[in-house]
Parts: sequence; structure tokens; C-alpha cells
Amino acid sequence: ARVPAVSVAHIERVREGRQSEGLRKHGAAFPERHCFTLAFKGRRKNLDLAARGEEDARHWVQGLTKLMGRLQAMSQMEKLDHWIHGVLQRADRNKDNKMSFREVKSMLRMLNIDMDDVYASKLFKVPTLYCTASCARCCHLLPQHRELTNSSHRSHPLPPRLEELFGRYSGEDRVLSAEELQDFLRDQGEDSSLRQARAIIRTYELNEKAKQQDLMMLDGFMMYLLSAAGDILNQEHTKVHQDMSQPLSHYFISSSHNTYLTRNQIGGTSSTEAYVRALRAGCRCVELDCWEGSDGEPVVYHGHTLTSKILFRDVIESIRDSAFEKSPYPVILSLENHCGLEQQATMARHMKAILGDRLLTQPLQGQDPHSLPSPEQLKEKILVKGKKLPELWQEPEGVTTLLDPEEEEEEEEEEEEEEKVQERSPRRVRDFPRDVVVGDHGTLAKDASQVSPELSALVVYCQAVPFPGLAQALRHPQPCQMSSFSERKARKLIKEAG
Repeated sequence: ARVPAVSVAHIERVREGRQSEGLRKHGAAFPERHCFTLAFKGRRKNLDLAARGEEDARHWVQGLTKLMGRLQAMSQMEKLDHWIHGVLQRADRNKDNKMSFREVKSMLRMLNIDMDDVYASKLFKVPTLYCTASCARCCHLLPQHRELTNSSHRSHPLPPRLEELFGRYSGEDRVLSAEELQDFLRDQGEDSSLRQARAIIRTYELNEKAKQQDLMMLDGFMMYLLSAAGDILNQEHTKVHQDMSQPLSHYFISSSHNTYLTRNQIGGTSSTEAYVRALRAGCRCVELDCWEGSDGEPVVYHGHTLTSKILFRDVIESIRDSAFEKSPYPVILSLENHCGLEQQATMARHMKAILGDRLLTQPLQGQDPHSLPSPEQLKEKILVKGKKLPELWQEPEGVTTLLDPEEEEEEEEEEEEEEKVQERSPRRVRDFPRDVVVGDHGTLAKDASQVSPELSALVVYCQAVPFPGLAQALRHPQPCQMSSFSERKARKLIKEAG
């Protein structure tokens, strides 16, 4: 099937090999080194591809990666040219590399330019009948484009505040000198050296003659304000700039709920790609709802619903591959465990085998037991959050029944979800008792409220416990224990505490 054209600007990442869920499931017929995946920004689905040979695949991956880097490094002027080229390409409906009058009118609508057809036709016919759509700069060269641009400004004037601001510093001549730009920078609390002012003019001014004289016109001033340098966000703050040496509990942690879902919580699709997207978006805590699966393999899905199931093993592999692409700081796997003892042990084996040294299985050497380690100390580490056996347990079969600390939160969430679903749809999924787990073939895992020693051993700094109350927590703080409760419960606790 013919694949629609895609813009390199929409590609977030090129993944080599069979890393995507689609290629893992359906790409076995293609050699690993022939495969690669285009992962797009936003919610667009991946594009899985297989080249004819290993060398072809390598050329595609290297070429696309280079183009993506080139896009990121573009100047403001280059971005404008790229945008113009994109508009022209979209307007050229029949792809004949020329612009008919009908296509020009379509382009004007795309640009939100309201122009009389008669006047537009007059401009279109002078000096030539067609405009070549392949040249990104052609619109700068044609006289009618300048008129179209002026008409655009008349139809869509610049914000009054911007023109007022520019006039305040430029004076009556409506041109900013380097010294006047310096005044503006000083008032904004920016680097206000004359050297910096001249550098800004050389970078963002569009008029070459003005640039040569260290002058800035209104359009150049607007280009500067629209650039990253003019952003209200300090560009130094686009990367981690805070002190990351404090205990882990001193930070807000970007967390994901029902991470595996790509759509709704009742009948949506579960996918390992959802974990990849969450981690690449900066999420540091992902949730795995683990249930009994067939053939002894635990699965992840939203229990008691019609959502699809994915293998726990596949989820862990995806997390391994994507955990530290965007951030080196620790990732927490929040396990909501509904599996029996046997499949809990399988979960532990998969995590140890797949994650290897990245999985934290012991307290850090020399770490104060009364304090949590810092994100800096836990770089490139994956932590498991879950229930843990008491240290001196003496159950005859090596297992202990524990209360689920997330039970109350989940019940409240499910009640709210069911109320919403009941309003939207007459169809309901049959409820099952919460102390019984239903496997793929109707088998019941009655020991799901117990925790296996293998899984317990992987819980080091994130032990899930029922919340003992504010008074108890303050009197006897346990830094490695954590509790989950809904916003409703949080408000209730705050109210009770006065």
C-alpha cells in the first residue's frame, strides 16, 4: 500500500531493529538489521519499515537522523523558509510544481488571508502566470508576494502591544539602533551589552541593508521575540538545573496512571508503545497492572474490562530500551499486582533477566538507612514499587498475606469510572470479587493477596503500605514506605488534621 508523505519535522525518533511492538509481533520474517521504525510526535502511530538490505536500512536511519538534526539546528530565517516551502507544497494540489490561481486562493485560505478574488487575480497575473512551488524562497522574489504579504498585514495587523513596544524604544523613525535595542534588553533583565544587541540584530534582522548598519526593523524585532532567545522561559531551564542531591522524597515525580492504555479505560488498546511515549515525554514513574496470563506468563491490562492484554515481559523490554533516553534519573515501576505466587515469581525473573544491572535489588552501599538516596545517586537505576514481606517472616509456606495499600484508592477510582461509563453506555462489564483474579481461561488465582519472596526481594526503596494516618507517620517516619490514596482521601486527611 502507498504510504502518505510525512514531514521529517513530525518524526520524533528513528528506532533501529525490531524495537517497536509491531515489528516484534509481525516482523519475524525480516532480518533484524533490515528493520527500523519511525516514531512520530503526538499520538500518530509508528511507521514500521523493512529495507531490502542492511546497508539500505543504515543509509535510511543515518539520513533521517541527519535531517532531524538539521531541522533542530535551523535559524529563525531558515525555519521561515521551511514553513513557506511547506505551505506551497500543500497548496500545490496536483503536484505539477506550479501554482494555478485556484491553488493560490487555497493557499490564501490556509494563511487566513481574506482577499477579494478580483484583486487577487490581478496580482496573480503580474508578472507571470505561474509560480514555481519547488523554490522555498520564490515568494520572497515575486512582486505579487510582497503585495500579498502587505495585504496579509492589513487583514491581520500585528498585535498593538508589539507595535507600541517597538515604537517606545525606536522613536519616530520606527527603526531600532543597537543602542536602543540595548535599552530594551536592559529593561527586560537580559544581557544588555552592546555586543549582545549587535549579535541579535545580525541573527534576526531580515533586511540586509539594515543588518549591515546594525539596525533592526519591526519584522526583525518580531522574529527575535518569536525565537527561543525571546521566549519567556529561560533556555537554561529546558534541561535539569535544580539540585538533584536531595532525598528522593523531596521531589515531585512525573507519574503516569494506567500507562499501558492508548485509549479509554474500558475497551481501549493496551500497548508497549504507550510506555515508550510516556518515558520519552519525561515520565519517571509508570504503572503496570499485572494479572494472571495463559502459559504461565503474566499480562498487563486494565482488569475486569475489555481492554486488550500485553505480556509483562514485553513491557519490561520496552522499558529497558526507553527508560533513560530522555533523562538519566531513576525510573519507578509501580506494580499493581493481581497475580498468584507462581506468576509473581515469573515477574521477578523477567525483571532481573531483562533489566540486569539497571534493576536496583539492594540498598546503596553506605547509604543512611534513615534517609532515601537522591536522584543523583540513583541515576540509570530502575526501582520497583510494591508490597514487601516483613523482614522476620515465619510463614510455614514462605508467603505472607498483606493488605493492598492501593485498594482503597483503586476502589474509589473504579466507582468514579463506573459512574461515568454508566452515564455514557448501557453496556457494563461484569464485576468480580476483588480478592479473586480471573485468568485468561477462567482460572482463579486465589493467592493474589499474597506476595512471593522473589518479588518482595526486588522492593528496596519503594515499599507500598496502607497509610497509617498522619499522626503515626509523623511519629514514626519510615522513609522507604509509601502510600497511595485518592484526592478525595487526601482532602479528608487534611481536613481531619486541621
